[in-house]
Amino acid sequence: MPVVHIYMFPGKTKEQKNELVKRISKDFEEVASIKPESLNILFHDTAKEDWGVRGSLASEQTPR
Repeated sequence: MPVVHIYMFPGKTKEQKNELVKRISKDFEEVASIKPESLNILFHDTAKEDWGVRGSLASEQTPR
């Protein structure tokens, strides 16, 4: 049973996450013949203060 972990900053809505689940599930079924009922998708909302990127905390980065 495959598990997909998605790490991202907080702020995505339930609707956005639901759409991601639908699309990822569809792709796994089409590409790898894995049925949606056999796939687990976990969202990890991680605060910018807990995420290091490009040598510093994401909370310290200037928006691009």
